[in-house]
Amino acid sequence: MTAIAAPRHGPRRHRRVFAIVLAGLAVAAWIALWAWARSPYGRWLDHGDWAASGPAAALCRFIPGGSWLVPAGFTVAAWVLMIVAMMLPTTLPLVDSFERMTRQRGDGARLLGLVVIGYVAVWSAFGLVAHALDAGLRAMVAESTWFAARSHWVGIAVIALAGAFQFSALKQRCLDKCRTPLSFVIEHWHGVAPRREALALGAHHGLFCLGCCWALMLLMFVVGTGNLGWMLVLAALMAVEKNLPWGRWLGAPLGAALLGWAALLAVAGP
Repeated sequence: MTAIAAPRHGPRRHRRVFAIVLAGLAVAAWIALWAWARSPYGRWLDHGDWAASGPAAALCRFIPGGSWLVPAGFTVAAWVLMIVAMMLPTTLPLVDSFERMTRQRGDGARLLGLVVIGYVAVWSAFGLVAHALDAGLRAMVAESTWFAARSHWVGIAVIALAGAFQFSALKQRCLDKCRTPLSFVIEHWHGVAPRREALALGAHHGLFCLGCCWALMLLMFVVGTGNLGWMLVLAALMAVEKNLPWGRWLGAPLGAALLGWAALLAVAGP
């Protein structure tokens, strides 16, 4: 008798479920951001006065060091949600490649979680630095009338920087790493020290992702870190650049558009 072949759709079904779960996580982050932005505490997403009123003000008075600890906590929470919503979808090919390579391991889910943690940790560190610089600039604007009168040039400079960086060799090198997820996993994953390697793989990928996307992410501080419309636009642009075959042709037009936008703002004035 002819042997009946075992069904081969199992791995495909597993991949579909895996993709749905990760996509659901990103969607949940978007929904959380949307709900937060429309809540009474939505100002905290967009550099509001964190300790002016409400529960945050009470926490700031109650917790030692609360005047900086509470705002820092909300900033971290908001930024992590933004990373999950904006950047996790752009790194799905790498996460999928790692999941397929470790699928047969009993600790595969834990290792996958460590990859995501390493990735988010790198972007979170960048977010803290960016928020600190932004807070410093805002303090300068508040204390200096001369700087306040010229503060619009900071936004123009950030837009111009993002445009110029689109043409840099560093961006292209980082994009090349992000566009070959399976090769990246093979290069960094050997299974000798699984937990450490998984965490390091996520962090390394986060660094290359940061290397190609940091300038575009800084635009959030120009248009407003709580602006969901701009978040969707930037997330889509970064996903296309990193993952679609024609994404490599997007860099120059996007860079030229950003430089043109900066020039128009400079000519128009405040």
